[in-house]
Amino acid sequence: MNTSNITNYKPKDFAELLGVSVKTLQCWDREGILKANRTPTDRRYYTYDQYLQFKRIQTEDDIRDIVIYARVSTKNQKDDLKNQVEFLKQFCNAKGILVNQCIEDFGSGLNYNRKKWNKLLEEVMENKIKTVVISSKDRFIRFGYDWFEKFCEKFSAKIIMVNNETLSPKEELVQDMISILHVFSCKLYGLRKYKKQIKEDEEIAQELQDGNKTNS
Repeated sequence: MNTSNITNYKPKDFAELLGVSVKTLQCWDREGILKANRTPTDRRYYTYDQYLQFKRIQTEDDIRDIVIYARVSTKNQKDDLKNQVEFLKQFCNAKGILVNQCIEDFGSGLNYNRKKWNKLLEEVMENKIKTVVISSKDRFIRFGYDWFEKFCEKFSAKIIMVNNETLSPKEELVQDMISILHVFSCKLYGLRKYKKQIKEDEEIAQELQDGNKTNS
């Protein structure tokens, strides 16, 4: 399991997070303004707590929300979504993490216009979110996860990634492609006219998944 609540940064990454140069960090280290930690081999590193302290963000009385975010590609994966949510709740309970919100989302990991996902990011920017708990990178976003992780950090929010993946990369890709087809079908031709075709696409996707499981 990979929990991002204990994060160490190399000087280059920490400087980028603060919006300063590495030379500035070195200067602050020498002057005692922001002391670097040292590994046994004398390499410098910084922690997320140092970032919060430097930004003068209270950690003890932080009342911002802790959010579980779970996603599947299509609505015929409701059982998978339920299992994903239950797994994340159990993880939080075991770690003593008190969850304020549980977001259950449907849509492709390639889609950057998911309403619930965008609302989550808006709340991060509004400094309403302290922690987002996800099962894996792909559940949050298919590409560009590292950028979004840094984006959250700039607003003093962090992502805890549990790394529980239920779909193979091939199965997830099939679901993403079908989800994208749904979006374009609805936008170009109208949902009612192509409802039957969309349903057939879902059935094909399910057959492909079943075939992949049989062959694996």
